Amino acid sequence: MVEATLARIRPPDGDAMTQARALHARLTKPAGSLGALEELSVRLAGLAAACPPPLPEPGAVAVFAADHGVHRQRVTPWPQEVTAQMVANFLAGGAVVNAFARQMGASVTVVDVGVAAPLEPADGLVSARVRPGTADLSSGPAMTVDEARTAVEVGIRVAGDLHDGGAASLLTGDMGIANTTAAAALIAGFTGATAADVTGRGTGVDEPTYQRKVSVVEAALRRHRPDPADPVGVLAALGGLEHAALCGFLLGAAARRIPVILDGVSAVAAALAAAALAPHCTAAMVAGHRSVEPGATVGLRQLGLHPLVDLELRLGEGTGALLAWPMVASAVRVLHEVATFDAAGVSEK
Repeated sequence: MVEATLARIRPPDGDAMTQARALHARLTKPAGSLGALEELSVRLAGLAAACPPPLPEPGAVAVFAADHGVHRQRVTPWPQEVTAQMVANFLAGGAVVNAFARQMGASVTVVDVGVAAPLEPADGLVSARVRPGTADLSSGPAMTVDEARTAVEVGIRVAGDLHDGGAASLLTGDMGIANTTAAAALIAGFTGATAADVTGRGTGVDEPTYQRKVSVVEAALRRHRPDPADPVGVLAALGGLEHAALCGFLLGAAARRIPVILDGVSAVAAALAAAALAPHCTAAMVAGHRSVEPGATVGLRQLGLHPLVDLELRLGEGTGALLAWPMVASAVRVLHEVATFDAAGVSEK
């Protein structure tokens, strides 16, 4: 499945991008007046190989949930059982991602790719558990290469199922207590940045916990010596099951040439792995927001992606991606609905 997906990922279509830029020049607005939204619409035209590109509606959020063995290193004050409890909250519609999704008219699907506690079947829950949480990445590989690959395939399948179900754009979500530690390690592994440069305070940890978190990431990097040329190996050594699944989710979106909006630091970590596997997959990625986690900025810089909003968010779940989604839709709608100077009878300068 992974190889077949990678084979379908193509560069953006240059002719469609040229057409989109030319259309923007004829619309009833000063050239460049929509700033980053203009270039975003051009990128999406290239992704779809069509001008104008399809409207990215409806949108679908996939929240990939998993637990982390590195939790035992006391990198967060939150107990591990919160992962399963929050999954139940998502399914009941009581989390922030649910509130934002209702506001935006998006669907929310929760994917159990590695929650430690057993979960009862429920509407909106995809049961795809690879293993009940990872091992401690600071003392050994978080998972085997086969497990990482299986988790990538979970993400590819979820992307395909949501698209086949009618979604025109995908939005990343994640849930996993201690997953910002794994995300920091992945970002350092793929970018060469130091642990201190990419490790943040996650849910708001105190200074002793933060320093311990940096030390854990440093120890993991020394132990595993990640090689970005082996992205699945890096995911296996340092990542979470949700990071591997998110990687597949991004690849699946790119293979189907539909936009995928990145949420926070875990999505950025997964995007680095996806780009290492298929560099052209970044054409499908839209950076929804800039997380306050420092690793997100480091990763986005390497990916060449510019966040649409910066609201000092650090929640995860897909919340930042949802807030950015109407901007993505608006950028495309301009190409569909705004009149040209000739059609509107408006004089040009």
